[in-house]
Amino acid sequence: MAKVRVLVVYYSMYGHVFQLAEATAEGARSVENVEAVLRRVPETLPPEVLQKMGAEESLAKQAHIPVCTTDELAAADAIIFGTPTRFGNMCGQMRQFLDATGQLWMQGALVGKVGSVITSSNTQHGGQESTILSFHITLLHHGMLIAGLPYTFKGQMNTEEITGCSPYGASTVAGSDGKRMPSENELAGARFLGEHVATIAKKLAA
Repeated sequence: MAKVRVLVVYYSMYGHVFQLAEATAEGARSVENVEAVLRRVPETLPPEVLQKMGAEESLAKQAHIPVCTTDELAAADAIIFGTPTRFGNMCGQMRQFLDATGQLWMQGALVGKVGSVITSSNTQHGGQESTILSFHITLLHHGMLIAGLPYTFKGQMNTEEITGCSPYGASTVAGSDGKRMPSENELAGARFLGEHVATIAKKLAA
């Protein structure tokens, strides 16, 4: 049996979603006969704007991650998308990338593939769930099979600390100043999600 391919496609301006994406890929790789690869979506903001936003250092740390092509989506068995929350929705960079997948939609190239979403917001109630749920609309139009984060990940019931993660997907809270990076509980949720998606994709491939 050929290796099952899980693609983790993300955008991360300040590194929060990047860390979640790495943990998600790590979880997917823990499943036997599964390979997981990280890809960035193309940047749409000019360098001078990114500099003013203080994003240069974070983006430089991600420069080694290849930029995704739409053909790579079609070649994957499962795709986990990562996006920061922008007013309760996906970021513009991710939206523009997905808007370029019309040809894949016409071909039915993503039908039957497993799809899942991870996200980050500044505050605990900053639109994480609406971002993931609204992202699902695009995946459903492509005929993908949506996988969330089941309650078998006990960490999402944690009330001892501020934490992301919900039945809809793994997530993190960046804090109002953006300085809070993903906690161990949030990273554990991302790893769990990656393993969960990879397991489903492997069963479908068989």
